Amino acid sequence: MIVNSQTQNNEIVKGLYIVSTPIGNLEDITLRALNTLNKSDFILCEDTRISKILLDKYKISSKLISNHKFNEKKNLNKILKYLKNGQIVSLISDAGTPGISDPGCVLINACVENKIKIIPLPGPSSVISAISVSGFSEKFFFYGFFPEKKKSLEKDLKRLSQLDSSLVFFISPKKIQKIIPYIRKNFSGRKILICREMTKYFEELIRTDVDKLEELNIKNKGEMTIVISEKKFKDKTSQTLSESDKKTIHKIINKLTIKEIIDLINKDQNLSKKEIYEFCIKSKNEK
Repeated sequence: MIVNSQTQNNEIVKGLYIVSTPIGNLEDITLRALNTLNKSDFILCEDTRISKILLDKYKISSKLISNHKFNEKKNLNKILKYLKNGQIVSLISDAGTPGISDPGCVLINACVENKIKIIPLPGPSSVISAISVSGFSEKFFFYGFFPEKKKSLEKDLKRLSQLDSSLVFFISPKKIQKIIPYIRKNFSGRKILICREMTKYFEELIRTDVDKLEELNIKNKGEMTIVISEKKFKDKTSQTLSESDKKTIHKIINKLTIKEIIDLINKDQNLSKKEIYEFCIKSKNEK
């Protein structure tokens, strides 16, 4: 078992730091993240040009290493060597928390296997930010980006539509119109929140019903996080027996068992078994 810990005085211990960075507004970064990045020997990032904007703003000069989905396996041995030699390495993404629909799992799993400490630094997350303003159920399922293949898309959305929780997806604005018919088909009757350009100057939160999605004129730019409300299960159970059901029970109360009566009354409907049972007992006592 590997137990991570840091000293009370916030000393930077040796290991891999998973550092959350702003999803838009560069002021959305923690003091701890800045301190860690400043003291890192190496900072792994997706695009050095994007990360340099943030680091330059806070005068952080740690060495940047490009580490994205196309080269993270190639970089692995070199980075593990740095970590084993006691150098401090931080992993960041272009925006938000690394490893969440971003590179990171390959290195993290390698660190676990090599018993290298992994220290997470919480911070900005478009997933949590979107859920926090949705007004939907706090229980949520995060899916990530929609699959490209139609068969996978249809299969996954059909399965997800049965979950009794909010659902969070990432999507490119260029693909939103293509996805809308599938969302309407699987989530009809539910509400949706579309978050575009979160924390940025042109931030936009669009709230509507899933069935009205095609009426929207959504701008074709700015990464999006969408939240679909939880599934509403209709209560089909009636607490009241009809007069017709009561007459039927009176006629057969001495001919069938109570269980048989419950099954018979509920054959074409879904009434409360407790209600039927109690009425049967009452009817028997009246006989």
